[in-house]
Amino acid sequence: MKILMRADTHVSFSVPVEEPKAICTLSQVLAALSVSLGSLVVGFVSAYTSPALVSMTNPNITDFTVTPQAASWVGGIMPLAGLAGGIAGGPFIEYLGRRNTILATAVPFIVSWLLIACAVNIAMVLAGRFLAGFCVGIASLSLPVYLGETVQPEVRGTLGLLPTAFGNIGILLCFVAGTYIDWSMLAYLGASLPVPFLVLMFLIPETPRWFVSRGREERARKALVWLRGKEADVEPELKGLMRSQADADRQATQNTMLELLKRNNLKPLSISLGLMFFQQMSGINAVIFYTVQIFKDAGSTIDGNVCTIIVGIVNFMATFIATLLIDRAGRKILLYVSNIAMILTLFVLGGFFYCKANGTDVSHLGWLPLSCFVIYILGFSLGFGPIPWLMMGEILPAKIRGSAASVATAFNWSCTFVVTKTFQDMIDFMGAHGAFWLFGAICFVGLFFVIIYVPETQGKTLEDIERKMMGRVRRMSSVANIKPLSFNM
Repeated sequence: MKILMRADTHVSFSVPVEEPKAICTLSQVLAALSVSLGSLVVGFVSAYTSPALVSMTNPNITDFTVTPQAASWVGGIMPLAGLAGGIAGGPFIEYLGRRNTILATAVPFIVSWLLIACAVNIAMVLAGRFLAGFCVGIASLSLPVYLGETVQPEVRGTLGLLPTAFGNIGILLCFVAGTYIDWSMLAYLGASLPVPFLVLMFLIPETPRWFVSRGREERARKALVWLRGKEADVEPELKGLMRSQADADRQATQNTMLELLKRNNLKPLSISLGLMFFQQMSGINAVIFYTVQIFKDAGSTIDGNVCTIIVGIVNFMATFIATLLIDRAGRKILLYVSNIAMILTLFVLGGFFYCKANGTDVSHLGWLPLSCFVIYILGFSLGFGPIPWLMMGEILPAKIRGSAASVATAFNWSCTFVVTKTFQDMIDFMGAHGAFWLFGAICFVGLFFVIIYVPETQGKTLEDIERKMMGRVRRMSSVANIKPLSFNM
């Protein structure tokens, strides 16, 4: 009976009488929108290097000298700081709370942009980029955790992709604005973006799951009422949260690392790390960070800034397409399409640069780099862009969520740093064609990783996903069957 009661609360098709409870409320949309504005800031930070370095390295615009090595650090230091932020974010979301951790990044984001905008030397730019990157690392971990713990399963895919969609809006905004203003004014624009994010974050509650973990039952009840609507019966969900927390407390060990390395926990963590690896090793951040320079090297007949804007628009549109398809087609189908699109375009793009490097006349193919980039970005944004972050919130067990998400986020930013910092060195060593072929080969391996190891999570409650990921569990009672509870991720 307890299992049915839980299903009534969270899976609308189980008992038709309870279907209204599965309707997404405006409060959930507001919560998703609020945290997604933080993702818009993250997107702007990530895209800043591409348009800004054009004017920053121009001695007629910038009063201080920016060497090629310093310019590479302007791009590379952000993901390095994101690594540190990802490591720090795990303890932050456990002790400060999910909402408070997200909220705490707003003011440092503003300070980081002002440091860059007012820079009189390269050290101030790097300091601003490091601070921004640190906040990006924290945000990229805490945003999916907050949404996972507040959004109902039926709309988890759709609302869970809102941060990615808004992140792509931030990228597009940076690309468009960077075409018309220099690096300093672009930084001032960046400083204004966290303001609405800061205001809206005060309007939404902390997650019920975190309140329960701190023994604040009444606060958790109020948060659930705010999220599910005043007419909803939140008691079954609240009791389930409390049972889950009690179970997690019984099983928890003092050593977090040992908990992560347990066999049952290692499988979902490994899948999450694998998805993060193939996401970044597809070369996406090298493309985003150095878009203008790549088109310039390709000798494209289309203006580099125009190409950048087109890429940004495609990135933005593709994510909304993914938002519509994610709860219909499923995660794995989108990952297949994403991988195949990236493999084909990276190998074609590598062939273009190979022919150019060997003296073949490719002037009549000036449209090809842009076409490849458009399809590549479309493919990435449909699958490997948003889904690794979404699935991080779906497959990681509740009791190791903070620490495991911290590990996955830190690993993601480590890969980002490696790709962005070494991309220019890769081009120098093996040529642009070699770099793109290498990324394509990694995507090819990633396709088989998805086929063999990644589970389909479409339409499943998080407790069902966790039971499947953890393997066979004890069946002593109905409570054992719903343990470990993970719908609140």
